[in-house]
Amino acid sequence: MITACVADFREAARRRLPRFLFDYIDGGSYGEVTLRRNSTDLADIALRQRVLRDMSSLDLTTELFGQKQALPIALAPVGLSGMYARRGECQAVRAAEAAGIPFTLSTVGVCPLGEVAEAASKPFWFQLYMIRDRAFMENLLDQAEAAQCSALVFTVDMPVPGSRYRDYHSGLAGVSGLKGTAWRAGQAMLRPQWALDVGLMGRPHTLGNIAPVLKGKTGIEDFMAWMRANFDPSINWRDLEYIRQRWKGPLIIKGLLDPEDAREAAALGADGIIVSNHGGRQLDGVLSSARALPAIADAVGDKLTVLADGGVRSGLDVVRMLALGAKGVLLGRAWVYALAAGGQAGVEQVLRLIEAEMRVAMTLTGCRTIADIDKTILAGRA
Repeated sequence: MITACVADFREAARRRLPRFLFDYIDGGSYGEVTLRRNSTDLADIALRQRVLRDMSSLDLTTELFGQKQALPIALAPVGLSGMYARRGECQAVRAAEAAGIPFTLSTVGVCPLGEVAEAASKPFWFQLYMIRDRAFMENLLDQAEAAQCSALVFTVDMPVPGSRYRDYHSGLAGVSGLKGTAWRAGQAMLRPQWALDVGLMGRPHTLGNIAPVLKGKTGIEDFMAWMRANFDPSINWRDLEYIRQRWKGPLIIKGLLDPEDAREAAALGADGIIVSNHGGRQLDGVLSSARALPAIADAVGDKLTVLADGGVRSGLDVVRMLALGAKGVLLGRAWVYALAAGGQAGVEQVLRLIEAEMRVAMTLTGCRTIADIDKTILAGRA
């Protein structure tokens, strides 16, 4: 099939992946209300079209945390990415480098920090959760420092995993032992291309960064059990003070939806925040990122770098997020759909498409540079 947009990559990924993997990345928590709002609220934002303004020269470059990049975009951390294409995190970091943007490695990625660092030629970002085992978390921070990661993305909206009904329906969660393994294996057999490329040739199928604490356990149910047992619901701002003291590079707090929390992050000394509801995968019914972003940008945009994710499916959506107050936008599902559909080449293609769409949006809103994109290009807000 011809892939001309993110929706096309999504359909290609659906056709290629076993159901339990597609539903894991595509689904949200509970009734998926927030998951839908992320996209629909963003799509409902009207832009103010301007014409005859000599838009023959555009500059899409920006600077985030002291690093110049080709686009105001980063690849968000996505767990299990190495199950969507062979050694998927390594393919994704190379695609991000080709596009001149940062890649963020998830704590629960398949490829460990060392492997991704070998695949990369430039520093990348690392994402970390608050884990009960503080010694193990210290070790991960040491590894990230040794890999010369250029920023730490600390996720705070997952003290407990959300309840994702699709994962139960697909056999990813709630079914253990031989029954669960047989159920998922049956789905994999229906996707022979994936079974060969990832299932057979993409081994080892471990969560590289947490493999030491899993002690040889490699099953999906082991991963789910580890998450339930090791994410820490006691996390509080004092814990983040420790992380701020421990990590000397840029610290980005991910998972904020409220201006008061954003002010706490600024007072803590965070360098940036990501306005995010975890892609609608945690607390269903909360604000979409697009709805939450303006108030947060107004509250702390002069104190730290405000980024955003959630529902971004096009370059037009990137421009909308920037107009709402973000300085940069993280892509999540968009790049994983492309990874599943076409590996590194797929991710590179989707980033080219998004750049082209950004150019159209900037041209027809009169924005020659990324700095020109602000709330004045929103219809009714001039």
